[in-house]
Amino acid sequence: MGIFRRSSDAPAPYVEAIARFWEWWPQARRRLDEGVPADIADEMSAHVEAMHADLEWEIGPGPSLTVSGGGVDELRGIAERWRLGAPGDDNWKYRAARPADPAMLTGKLQLDDHEFDLDYVRMGLRADSSRARVDVAAYHPDFLFVPEETQLALTHRVLDWALGEDDVARWIGEVTTAEEEPMDALPASMLPPVVEQIAAPFGEPAWLVGEGRTPLGHAARVAVRFPLHRQDYPLCDLYVAVTLPYASANPDRLPVEPSASTLRRFEEAVEAMGPRAVLAAHETGDGRRVLHVYADPDSGVVAELDQLAAAWSEGRAKVTSQSDPAWSALAPYRP
Repeated sequence: MGIFRRSSDAPAPYVEAIARFWEWWPQARRRLDEGVPADIADEMSAHVEAMHADLEWEIGPGPSLTVSGGGVDELRGIAERWRLGAPGDDNWKYRAARPADPAMLTGKLQLDDHEFDLDYVRMGLRADSSRARVDVAAYHPDFLFVPEETQLALTHRVLDWALGEDDVARWIGEVTTAEEEPMDALPASMLPPVVEQIAAPFGEPAWLVGEGRTPLGHAARVAVRFPLHRQDYPLCDLYVAVTLPYASANPDRLPVEPSASTLRRFEEAVEAMGPRAVLAAHETGDGRRVLHVYADPDSGVVAELDQLAAAWSEGRAKVTSQSDPAWSALAPYRP
């Protein structure tokens, strides 16, 4: 029999705030269609902050409305749920992450008391194929006159305009600033082709496999899906651990047939759940395999996993779950 712990049935605090936003939005949209009322920004901020204090919003051409977590993993799901509540009967575009806007890279940006001419932004880029990341060192001649906080604010704004917020989160690694132009620095407009080059080998996720020893001294094996991006599964805020004992093992207590095939069939059942869940990693050793899964908590995945575990024939399976929108449980496995 599978054992499972479900999250509380109480709705998350942002659920009601999202509903209130979309109740308010039709009259706000009508006012915006006629111009930009002086009080609309305060009203919008109040409604967005009710969903989460750290969410950001902006109105753009199109017309469009973006409510964004600013690249913060734990906010991505809230923004996506807000977007899914949008009406489908108007001419507005609704986004849960800032899109790329390369036309902005040749304009000017006012931050604090300083105006930056973005034509002078240069970036030192270091592609790391082992991490599938591009590290960035940004330079602007005016960095000499502003604090580091302002330098980083400009850098992140430029990165969003060059790639879009989700691709920044997917492919950009360490971000620093420089007071002298890096060697072989490029304009920000050249960042997309560099990212395309680093991303090209990873059209389909693969598995990275490592070996070690368990606390009992037996062989252990860890497999991690790579690359795995939070932005590709925005609704998967729930961490689920599935522990499967297996009956057939070699002297190192690693699985052999027929258990190896039975374990694989269980994994295939998880993978068949599509975007509702993603098998992120698994650990094997000492006669058990632990699957690390992220799931959409509103999709019924936990109940399905419990049914699969209840049918497990090689021992007592266990399913536990907890909210983890930042995917922090994966931190030990990230390259």
